Amino acid sequence: MEAPPKPLVVVGSVNADLVLPIERLPKPGETLAAASIETVPGGKGANQAAAAARAGYPTYFVGQFGKDDPNASLLRGALSACGVDLTHAIDVAGPCGTALILLQAGGENSIIIVGGANQAAWNLSDSVRQLIATAGAVLLQREVPESVNVEVAKLAKDAGVPVFLDAGGVEGPIAPELLPCLAVLSPNETELARLTGMPTDSEDQVRAAAEKLMEAGVQSVLVKLGGDGSLLLPGQGKPAIRQKAIRAPEVVDTTGAGDCFTATYAVAVLEGKAAAEALQFASAAASICVTRKGAMPSLPAREEVDALVAAQQ
Repeated sequence: MEAPPKPLVVVGSVNADLVLPIERLPKPGETLAAASIETVPGGKGANQAAAAARAGYPTYFVGQFGKDDPNASLLRGALSACGVDLTHAIDVAGPCGTALILLQAGGENSIIIVGGANQAAWNLSDSVRQLIATAGAVLLQREVPESVNVEVAKLAKDAGVPVFLDAGGVEGPIAPELLPCLAVLSPNETELARLTGMPTDSEDQVRAAAEKLMEAGVQSVLVKLGGDGSLLLPGQGKPAIRQKAIRAPEVVDTTGAGDCFTATYAVAVLEGKAAAEALQFASAAASICVTRKGAMPSLPAREEVDALVAAQQ
C-alpha cells in the first residue's frame, strides 16, 4: 500500500470578514452609503488552509479563535466544511480576528484588520511541534506575531520540512532569521517593493528585487503580479519562470485570490508537479476565485481547477 501524503500544515490567522460593498472609497470627511454588510469567514491563514483542502490535499490549520466571540463557531464551521482538520486549533480569551473589507465596484478591495486572537500570546504545544516536524510542508503568512513564524519556521527547517511564506499581512520587514528558513517566499509586487526598498514597476525590476531576497537566504521567490500573472525565481542560477494569468470572464471580488494562489501552488508542489505546471494550477485556482464574492466562499473545488487547467491545453 502506498503511504498517505504528508499533510500541509498552515499556521496563521483566522478572521471574521465584515464586507461592505461600495462604489468607491470615501474622500476625507465624506460619508458614503454601503448597500449591505455581510460577515464571511476569512483571514490569510484560514483562507490558505481552506484553499488547500478544497484543492483536495490533506490540510491542518493551526490557529487561534476567540472564545468570547460568537463568530468563532461560524469560522470553525466554514473551515471544517472545506475539509480542513482543526484538531490543533485552539480557543483563547477575547474576540476573534476581524477584518473590515471595503469592496469597491470592479472587485478591488481595501482592508483594515483588528488582530484579536491572532495577535494574542501563542504557545506551541508538543502535539503541534510534532505535527510540524512530520508535515509535507508548512505554510505561513504575516497576520500573527512574527515570533510565531520564526519559531515554526525553525522547527520545520530543523526537521527538513519546506516552509512557504506568503508575504501578505503586517507591513514591517521580515525578521532576518526567518529568511534562511524559507523554501518559498511569495509577495505581490507591492509587498516585494516594501520588503526590499527597490522599485518593482517593470519585470526586470521585479527580478532584481526578488534576487535581493534570495541573497538574504530565501531559496526561491514567487511574485504574484495580479492580472499580469506570476514570476518564479526557482533558485540561485536557475532561469526564472513566467506564468501568464488565466483571465477570468468577470472579476467580482479579488479578496482571497492571492491566498488561493499561494496555497494551491504549495499543493501542486507537494503533489510533485513541475514548477511551470504548479504555477498554471495555482493561476487556474485564482482565476476561478476572483469570479465570486468573499474570501473563503469563493475558493474553488479541485474538479473546477482541473477542468480549467485542461481547458488551457
